[in-house]
Amino acid sequence: MFRPSHESLLLQNAEVDRMELPRIQDDDELEALKASGALQPILAGDSLRFDPRLDVSRRYCRPWTRDFVQDLSQAYYHRFHEQIQVNSAVRTVKVQKKLRRHNRNAAPADGDTASSHLAGLTVDLQRRGMTRQQVHWMEQYLFYMKALGLVEPEEERHQWVFHIMVSGRYADWRETQDFVPMERPEPATMMADTAAAN
Repeated sequence: MFRPSHESLLLQNAEVDRMELPRIQDDDELEALKASGALQPILAGDSLRFDPRLDVSRRYCRPWTRDFVQDLSQAYYHRFHEQIQVNSAVRTVKVQKKLRRHNRNAAPADGDTASSHLAGLTVDLQRRGMTRQQVHWMEQYLFYMKALGLVEPEEERHQWVFHIMVSGRYADWRETQDFVPMERPEPATMMADTAAAN
């Protein structure tokens, strides 16, 4: 449903630029952003786990991205009683360049199509191993959030993950909600919410 594209990369970078966020160059910058609270840890729990290969130092993201992952994982657990797995979160330019040497499909480390992982907005969630029903549920959840302008998702088939950039607008939207959607919204509700967000 969410095929990776040049346009999607441009949209992701437009959000990074709109929020005037830095592309994190190295571990020193990464640690400084953690210390300031600009990057928050993603916490494992009943509804969420990490790929054990993901370095502990990079299990961080922007606060609103952390909230999105928490909300999504809880909704997924409510529906399927299974955990969501985080495969990747924040990256540095140094890490992205290394990744590019091993994965020709990885986004660049600079330019207007640079990886949004570099700004801490984005997470990759494991898609491999999900049932067709679970994939469909994820796609509908993300379709709803994308329609509200809150996420820019891609389904990466090479790595079999949901790559999800979360807009800073998610924080404001979340404050207006009495509850996080646990199931696919009805079309009428979705249209009303989309109109209100525009």
